[in-house]
Amino acid sequence: MQITSASLAGLNTGFKALFNKAFENSAPKWDKFATLVPSEAGEEVYPWLSALPGMREWIGDRVIKQLAADGYRIINKPFEMTVSVKRDAIEDDRYGVYSPLFSRLGEAAAFWPDELVFGLLLKGETALCYDGKPFFAANHPVKKGVTASNLGTAQLSSESYAAARASMMSLVNEEGKPLKIMPNRLVVPPQLESLARQIVKAETIDGTTNVMRDTAEVEVVPELSANASEWYLMATGGVIKPLIFQQRKKPEMVTLDNPRDANVFMRAEYVYGADARGNAGFGLWQCAYKSTGAVSGK
Repeated sequence: MQITSASLAGLNTGFKALFNKAFENSAPKWDKFATLVPSEAGEEVYPWLSALPGMREWIGDRVIKQLAADGYRIINKPFEMTVSVKRDAIEDDRYGVYSPLFSRLGEAAAFWPDELVFGLLLKGETALCYDGKPFFAANHPVKKGVTASNLGTAQLSSESYAAARASMMSLVNEEGKPLKIMPNRLVVPPQLESLARQIVKAETIDGTTNVMRDTAEVEVVPELSANASEWYLMATGGVIKPLIFQQRKKPEMVTLDNPRDANVFMRAEYVYGADARGNAGFGLWQCAYKSTGAVSGK
């Protein structure tokens, strides 16, 4: 293949088509658990996370719920991945062998939010959320003198699942009104998939009718496999999900293939990559429960 501006442009069009097709055909899971928030700045502030008012009888003046003066912040970060293709491979018409690589780039770009979102769960016992406590904590403040927990220690079982579900559904706001949290996703690492499916899908367990059948969908998340005993229960059916994915710039493919580019002139290689900007953060701790699975028994 004779390398010209026109031939390179055609090649780039083909590579981008492979990238975009793989991107669109991928099925990441992040949007099941995270609220998408488009960003137009270097960071976004979320003062409304702490405001969970309920309807009240209107007697006298309105009671105004004050938003936090300095809310929870999520700072956008740049992300990239880059590969190179030798000029000789293009000249020798060997570019076809690189087609799977560009498809893989598109797939990896599509799953980038998954890495951010599920990576947060692994940090949830130390990273702080909007109330100044770790996202998973035993002492989230509800109102003066009252705290609530979304962190347990029991191994996954029918009993511990039911207890976690009841705990989430019993949560109230600072006015004492139920938040109407409805857990609907049991999130587990691959090692707990079989047990999780039995808990929410089996008709009977140990000869007894499974009253928890179909109360949640099982989501198996490979990113959680490093901690084989930990499991999570999530409520994702509301307007605000447990986590936030903040997108400043959607992943897009970029190239360096001008003969004057240093990589072409000095190393005889064309550089292709994907750029994106964004980050993930914690939403409502009330919509998420974690158990470390460290304690056996019911």
